[in-house]
Amino acid sequence: MKNNCKIISIINQKGGVGKTTTSINLATALSLHQKNILLIDLDPQGNLSTGMGLENTDRTQSVYSLLLNDASVKSVIKKTLIPNIDIITSNQDLSAFDTEVSNLEHKELLINKKLKYINETFQKYDYIFIDCAPSLSLLTVNALTASNSVLIPLQCEFFALEGIANIIKIINYIRSILNPELTIEGILLTMYDRRNRLCKEIVADVRKNFGNLVYDQIIPRNIKLSEATSHGKPIMLYDSRCSGSISYILLAQEILKKH
Repeated sequence: MKNNCKIISIINQKGGVGKTTTSINLATALSLHQKNILLIDLDPQGNLSTGMGLENTDRTQSVYSLLLNDASVKSVIKKTLIPNIDIITSNQDLSAFDTEVSNLEHKELLINKKLKYINETFQKYDYIFIDCAPSLSLLTVNALTASNSVLIPLQCEFFALEGIANIIKIINYIRSILNPELTIEGILLTMYDRRNRLCKEIVADVRKNFGNLVYDQIIPRNIKLSEATSHGKPIMLYDSRCSGSISYILLAQEILKKH
């Protein structure tokens, strides 16, 4: 097993805060440093799969197949446009996960077991990023139970502090009953508009309350980031010089220094 493989869940109960955008572009930025990465799309909407250029026809063998149909690991891991990034895709079948596993024993450990097997079999990944759905479902509990740490994208908006307090309660709960080793990887401020005074006040508040947990790098509000995802490309392939691309490259460098 690759000893330095780090499993990171990217979570926020609120949608539209940059979870999928961060999963795609942080992974791509880390791949520029020769890191091997596995992305796991744990949202039935499949936005991560779309954002990495996987068509619906490429998703018949998905994370659902792996967890509930005993599909082989080799059949569900797909290549992406980026040579050192693989992905396990998602589709609408995953929306039935909570119902279908409700009577199983150890249902919180399904993803954990599969990721241990993947690491032992391939011994190649430096990072595994799990892009979670915007809800506290059994899928999210599975992701947190399997992870070393949690990265929390936080939109620079009025209710940001209230939202992060709820997330930290969830993390503490999982730590207390299922995964005592779970830590907060970092809080990433997203959709920052430097012309907006409220954004600046929120950044100051979050840094005051959470100190070193907050990354120095902030992700700006940048239309190119949304355009890139809709074209099925990471931002570095869509527009390598835009502010969104540069910000994720700098975030990757910051994370690598911490590790």
